[in-house]
Amino acid sequence: MSFLAIKNLYKSYGTVPVLRDINIEIEEGGFLVLVGPSGCGKSTLLNTIAGLEPITSGEILINGKSVAGLHPSQRDIAMVFQSYALYPNMTVAGNIGFGMEIRGVPKAEREKAIKSVAETLQIGHLLDRKPSQLSGGQRQRVAMGRALVRDPQVFLFDEPLSNLDAKLRVDMRTEIKRLHHRLKTTIVYVTHDQIEAMTLATKIAVLKDGVLQQFGTPAEIYNSPANMFVADFMGSPAMNLLTARIDDGPSGLSVSLDRPHGEPLALPVKSVNGASSKLAAYTGQQVIFGIRPEALTDPDGADRKAHSVAEGECLIEVVEPAGSDTFAVTNLGGKEVVARLRADANIEVGQKAKLAFNLDKAVFFDPKSQLRIG
Repeated sequence: MSFLAIKNLYKSYGTVPVLRDINIEIEEGGFLVLVGPSGCGKSTLLNTIAGLEPITSGEILINGKSVAGLHPSQRDIAMVFQSYALYPNMTVAGNIGFGMEIRGVPKAEREKAIKSVAETLQIGHLLDRKPSQLSGGQRQRVAMGRALVRDPQVFLFDEPLSNLDAKLRVDMRTEIKRLHHRLKTTIVYVTHDQIEAMTLATKIAVLKDGVLQQFGTPAEIYNSPANMFVADFMGSPAMNLLTARIDDGPSGLSVSLDRPHGEPLALPVKSVNGASSKLAAYTGQQVIFGIRPEALTDPDGADRKAHSVAEGECLIEVVEPAGSDTFAVTNLGGKEVVARLRADANIEVGQKAKLAFNLDKAVFFDPKSQLRIG
């Protein structure tokens, strides 16, 4: 049974629809990440769960009970905002325990809870300091502590790391992951950062223009994107999406990619993500061929466990050493294509080099509907 269920949810501001027919379910202890570009409706959806925004229609259930119409204080949730929203005149201990004080929790019980949460977040040595004396990461821990001390049914995080620098974001991401593993509390987390989504989530909901594009595990979202938007949005670097043609010859189906110099590159299609039977219907037609940079590499770096790897010669236009990897840019299907090679790959600008295509990882999309084929 799902612990948090959002069913047929619509939200409008006047005549302007913001969320349209959202259906999401997450198990108890799950980590749901709402991800999408700015203005897609993810923060609005989080606010409807919190009770900060009324819904137009639909249902929100927490632990099997509808919370529609309930005041935020009656929903047993705790929220961590993008801005830390700490009281500057209070100490760290005062900020963490203020909610309990308002609710009349006895002092001894408050102090015990504050100490426990501070130890969990490793801020016990900061309890007597004011927010102005803390770093950004420490302030975010205090904001999290204020939520944790309530021991709610659901934690809601609204882009909590967006104000931190890049390194601190990574560190705090690890802390949040460790915290979730330890507490096993249900979390709903909003971000526009797809790396955060992939690393933190047990389930991801990808939103665009108020519509749920795909809901699934990080592996499902990454390896089997439902449409071209999800394929392009999730992943860094993004998936290569190329115009191609499906041909049928003596050896079976193949995907043909135009090259600026020479004949088109033909790659055999055996059983690509279970789509080969459906691809037959596109014989002689154009499709969108999707392959991630790590599935396009130098032959020596190709996945030895892959069932279908094809090689093709490509003109290298740009080489970008990146420490642990080398990225190479070529041109196929009229677009720039990024390949992810080994750090010591012997490759130079202007040369024609063989690249290995791991077709086990390839996906195909209908160019009109933009939906995945297969």
